[in-house]
Amino acid sequence: MTEKKQGAFRILAFNPGSTSTKFGIYDDEDCILIETVRHDAEKLNSFGTIPGQKEFRRDAMLKSLSDAGVDIKTLDAVAGRGGLIKPIPSGIYHINDRMMEDLHTSKAAMHATCLGGLIASEIATPLGIPAYIVDPVVVDEMEPYTRLSGVPEIDRVSVFHALNQKAIARRYASEHGKKYEDLNLVIAHLGGGISVGAHRLGKVIDANNGLYGEGPFTPERSGGVPAMQLIDLCFSGKFTQAQLKKKIAGEGGVKAYLGTSDVPEVLKKEKEGDDFAKLVLDSMLYQISKEIGAMVVALECNVDAIIITGGLAYSERVTDTIKNRVSKLAKVHLYPGEDEVWALAGGALRALRGEAKPLEYL
Repeated sequence: MTEKKQGAFRILAFNPGSTSTKFGIYDDEDCILIETVRHDAEKLNSFGTIPGQKEFRRDAMLKSLSDAGVDIKTLDAVAGRGGLIKPIPSGIYHINDRMMEDLHTSKAAMHATCLGGLIASEIATPLGIPAYIVDPVVVDEMEPYTRLSGVPEIDRVSVFHALNQKAIARRYASEHGKKYEDLNLVIAHLGGGISVGAHRLGKVIDANNGLYGEGPFTPERSGGVPAMQLIDLCFSGKFTQAQLKKKIAGEGGVKAYLGTSDVPEVLKKEKEGDDFAKLVLDSMLYQISKEIGAMVVALECNVDAIIITGGLAYSERVTDTIKNRVSKLAKVHLYPGEDEVWALAGGALRALRGEAKPLEYL
């Protein structure tokens, strides 16, 4: 393991996924180590709940760090991915007792990201160093007029890929000699889930909630579906509530049509002449393009750039099709990938340097 640079801040940042935990060690901006620990799905399911996986995942990551020669006593901060806690403004947050309580709730524990805060606190507290989350998926900067759904009992809520979208927005601004807070951007994060955000002068005033069924369908989520037909399906007696929720998030979209959520596999089917695979892919890209157009309108057609990011942005078939539809609206920039670990470390570093004041979760 590389010796810690003199005067540098050493940060452990990690992102728990459904069956993996990706982590990195950073000395200031320099990535010293990046690894992914894969977890057996059957083993994870044996814990019953996602919070029940905490000790298992924590110990697996600590063992990997030890095997790599990392002394955790050299750490200056730990940053973990935030879960489905209550809506909060964008920023870097201390993991306090209130957040720890909320990370154990049934809503927060719907996704493995709740483990980010729980494990970060358990590692940092005995070391006497700060533990942070950065721009969790529940960042909420929506304007009041964007919240009404048309059904008074149902409000639109903010759940999107805030961490990657915000990090890429700052990166784009820096590379163009500007401040994020001075730009209007439409950012499309394309992965297993898809969210398109309207960034106005440093705040995301609207974004589709891909987790709960809004916007385009994705490799594994339904996106928005016709409401009346969905109601009929709910009362058809053919599906349980849990099964229907899986149709919206987990087994919807491309997976529902083609039996796979692996887009490279779909691209291969298309190349081999599978017309239905081509139709499904074209439909998803069409819906993504429509959502980008909607967010351009949300910004009153005053847009400095459209940015496409996430894992699907590596595919020229994906990005070229979208660019052909939206490039007349604004210049399109590509930032393939989704480096949440880098984004988490960057947020912690800004806090340690005093460039951003950590917020308290209330």
